[in-house]
Amino acid sequence: MSGGPIPIIALDVPTMADAKVLVAKLGGSADFYKVGLQLFTREGPAVVEWLRAASKRVFLDLKLHDIPNTVKGAAASAATLGVDLLTVHAIGGDAMVRAAVDGAGSRTGILAVTVLTSFDDAAYAAATGLPAGPASAQVYRMALVAAAAGARGVVCAGAEAGEIRRNHGPAFGTLVPGLRMEGGATHDQARVSTPAEVVVAGATWVVVGRAVTAAPDPAAACELIKRALLPA
Repeated sequence: MSGGPIPIIALDVPTMADAKVLVAKLGGSADFYKVGLQLFTREGPAVVEWLRAASKRVFLDLKLHDIPNTVKGAAASAATLGVDLLTVHAIGGDAMVRAAVDGAGSRTGILAVTVLTSFDDAAYAAATGLPAGPASAQVYRMALVAAAAGARGVVCAGAEAGEIRRNHGPAFGTLVPGLRMEGGATHDQARVSTPAEVVVAGATWVVVGRAVTAAPDPAAACELIKRALLPA
């Protein structure tokens, strides 16, 4: 199946053993996985090396935010592991995002995280001290920074992906977390999207977590979502 957003399955599990069980359940239905802070902090590069040895693509979701030289070194290390995508926080600014891009080289794409999808408008204003208003305004401003710094794309909510695509073109990618089937639980996400919404928005990638990983049959759930992500 092709033509719609690329699904990335979240390995939001505590150990390598748990990851291996989940990947085995998914079998050939998934070939792109997210490794986040929980799993990477416990298992380190070994989990990425195992996935790459199994011919899986890897999105390393570490959300780096530090001085430019430190982030550049971390991005270079991620690139040596063969990860496809790596996240940094856009709030780190132009110099930091550029340093990440330089460190990653051409092999690993840098995605700049804009406003976490766990925030709604009111919570974001309260957390940052910014005037009340739509969080999307900050998303679009951060996307400008990321694009100017040479990032491969941004992490944003599905409702913002379409505007970013219109502003920057399809070559500048959008990764949408918090994908939920119609009527599914939102859990700790505030700005969620359905498959139909991300298809209309033209998102490049979507991260799928509990809708697949908590399903009784993860492979069947993954196939269902892949079909739902196909353009009409």
